[in-house]
Amino acid sequence: MAGILVAVFWAILVSFLALVLVRLAQTLRATTKMVTEVTEQAVPLLAGASETVRSAHSQLARVDAIAADVQEVTANASALSSTVSSAFGGPLVKVAAFGYGVRRAIGRKGLPEPDRTVIVGRTLPGARRGGRRSRRSKD
Repeated sequence: MAGILVAVFWAILVSFLALVLVRLAQTLRATTKMVTEVTEQAVPLLAGASETVRSAHSQLARVDAIAADVQEVTANASALSSTVSSAFGGPLVKVAAFGYGVRRAIGRKGLPEPDRTVIVGRTLPGARRGGRRSRRSKD
């Protein structure tokens, strides 16, 4: 009786292990198929990504060259601006100041000389006529 019981136990154990091995084989086949499909799809994706990276690298090289050219143009414009400012700035300010002085002198030509009051060796200007000038008139 004990022998039959052990034989039945071994038969059940072997059947259970066979079932587990069959399921494991199916899982391994499905995994192998999935890895093959992923590999087939990944290789073209990696090739496309590699081409995109190469294209981006060439575009960045072009942008770097453009940025260098823009920097050179900016430096040249700055140098030109400072040259023009130093060459014409001083003389233009002098001409403007001279013109302002001439305008003021011509404007005062028709006005009478202001009255001056003498107090013990000092000369003080007379009272202003017409009050203070507004800031808007710059004559």
